[in-house]
Parts: sequence; structure tokens; C-alpha cells
Amino acid sequence: QVQLVESGGGLVQSGGALRLSCAASGSIFSINGMGWYRQVPGKQRELVARFISGGTTEYADSVKGRFTISRDNAKNTVYLQMNSLKPEDTAVYYCNANLRKSGSYSSYSYWGQGTQVTVSS
Repeated sequence: QVQLVESGGGLVQSGGALRLSCAASGSIFSINGMGWYRQVPGKQRELVARFISGGTTEYADSVKGRFTISRDNAKNTVYLQMNSLKPEDTAVYYCNANLRKSGSYSSYSYWGQGTQVTVSS
């Protein structure tokens, strides 16, 4: 069984900062990529930031220069430092990992339960 456990969401004023964490645990053989997505009611889930193969990072245009993704490979953990937050950043933030379980030959996508981020104006 694989679990992605997120933490760090909450309520913050516009211009403030939050740091999200996501730890992957369970029978993991390897992790190909990890990242963060967000969703607001009535809209599709969208990419915020992620690590892709080779360690390359990808950011949504709307968060470039404000958000920073980082990781601790030894802990199978990915972080999202969010600075200069805006009301439009309000959403449920989901952690995603593309990983290969122990004993498996294929990789699959896994999601965390989501953490609410609310930015007040």
C-alpha cells in the first residue's frame, strides 16, 4: 500500500506565505516524479509545480517567481514553498506521485487527500 500524506495548508492573508509538505510512504521501489496540483470547485485540477524525469521542474505560469518546489529524496518528501500568496491561489492542493511499487514492473500515479489553502484579501 502507498500513501501520500500532505500537511501545511491553512488560512493566510494576501501577501503571506505557506509551506506544504507531502510524504510518500509504503512499499515504494522508485519515484519517477512528484508534484503539486490544485483544484477549485467547478474547475479542473491544474498543475502547480512538479519534478519530472531527470530532476527538471515545471511550474504553472501563474506561480512562477512566487512558488518553489523542492524535495528530500531520502524521505520521499516533496515541499511547496508558496510566497506572495494571492486570493486566486485559494484551492485544495493535491500531492501527486508517479511511482513504482516494490514487486511491480509498472509505474502508476497516486494522489494525496488534499489540503485546503485559503488566501484572504
